[in-house]
Amino acid sequence: VSNLPPHIKVGIVNVSVAGCKIELFEKNNYQTYASTAPSWMTNIIKGYNGNPYQYLVDTARLAQKSGVIKGILLHQGESNTNDKEWPNKVMGVYNSLLTDLNLKAKDVPLIAGELVGADQKGACASMNKIIDDLPKTIPTAHVVSSAGCTSRPDHLHFTAAGYRELGARYAQTMLLLLGYKQAQAK
Repeated sequence: VSNLPPHIKVGIVNVSVAGCKIELFEKNNYQTYASTAPSWMTNIIKGYNGNPYQYLVDTARLAQKSGVIKGILLHQGESNTNDKEWPNKVMGVYNSLLTDLNLKAKDVPLIAGELVGADQKGACASMNKIIDDLPKTIPTAHVVSSAGCTSRPDHLHFTAAGYRELGARYAQTMLLLLGYKQAQAK
């Protein structure tokens, strides 16, 4: 935000379900996945009126009343580790969002972050190869590296500093896509 002109405001629509597979966000198939979810996840899903995808769409539509959606951020994959179909599943979710929100891919890139990397002994680091290939399936996708982002001892989650660094990289990627050539963390 510090790299933007003062009159520009940034908002985030956050819909997060810890530990879920991308299948939970498949518009027409989420019920199948949700019906097999563990109770702790079911409680999170209930917080999104039983349908996280629709909650995301409804909240994004509210955001569109006072703003413009400039990108879709994705940080997911641990539960889909080594799923070669993951990029196609993500493309389905992305395309559904574009359609349901009346957006064009050329105007709304998908920014996907890597998981805890091998340099941090990431438990799911092998998924980063699949995430890195996402732009081959979705031409408007961009991948944010997690290299050097510190991990917690579980090797699944970043430390607070690691999350901040990854967040700064998401922002730098988005700023560059928006035409801010000198994007730097401040």
